[in-house]
Amino acid sequence: MSNEQDSIAKIFAAQITELAERSMKRQEPEWTDFLDPEAREQAQAILAWVTGTRFQTFGGYSKSERARLVIYPDYYLTETIEPALVFLEITVNSLEPLTHRDYLGALMGLGLKREKIGDLLVNNESCQVIMHPDLAEYVILNLDKVGNTKAKIKLIEPEQLNLPQMRTKEIRTTVASLRLDALAALGFGDSRTKMAREIKAERLKVNWKTVNDPDYQVNLGDIISMRGRGRVILQELTGRSKKGRLGVILVRFL
Repeated sequence: MSNEQDSIAKIFAAQITELAERSMKRQEPEWTDFLDPEAREQAQAILAWVTGTRFQTFGGYSKSERARLVIYPDYYLTETIEPALVFLEITVNSLEPLTHRDYLGALMGLGLKREKIGDLLVNNESCQVIMHPDLAEYVILNLDKVGNTKAKIKLIEPEQLNLPQMRTKEIRTTVASLRLDALAALGFGDSRTKMAREIKAERLKVNWKTVNDPDYQVNLGDIISMRGRGRVILQELTGRSKKGRLGVILVRFL
């Protein structure tokens, strides 16, 4: 880890610890900003060392990538915690389909920080946004375009979310071992040599943590992700062949 990365990690740990201490002092829930899976895992590891507190995750739907943690005293009545989220729908009438980048750019063009915005669910003519509730009114009043296309925006209920249908591909094969380079090569359809280079260049993550060792041993249920290429899960081990190779089932999310 570089000095800069170490500094960022220490600042993040201090922020999470401060939220936990504030929750205990005020005897009420405290919320993080939206965190990606890696940051949530780091936060949870930090909170595991803070006695007297618990936490829950809220992202708007069960498979959200970005989500907020709520930290609260362990005696707090969780039934009283309301998700600190708001749901907006941006509708456009564009000849060309707009992308996730277009909508995110429009939101951040208003001065919003990325950590205040959760998942964006993009459809043909609209985008549903999960975000920090304090910013909803500001966005509704000020967002009138996405790129050069006029946009309409309104509040929606969480039940109105058009949740993505994840396409998957099942890969049944055998491997000599559960090395990361071997499984990633099979999952993403590249050569093992090329995948080893990608791993050493820190372009792959396992369970949202960067791994730079091609020999890293993957465990059942681990998620291998690669920027721009999606995710692969080691879903099942099917036993050994007569030649001693391991049977595996990989699932790639497309």
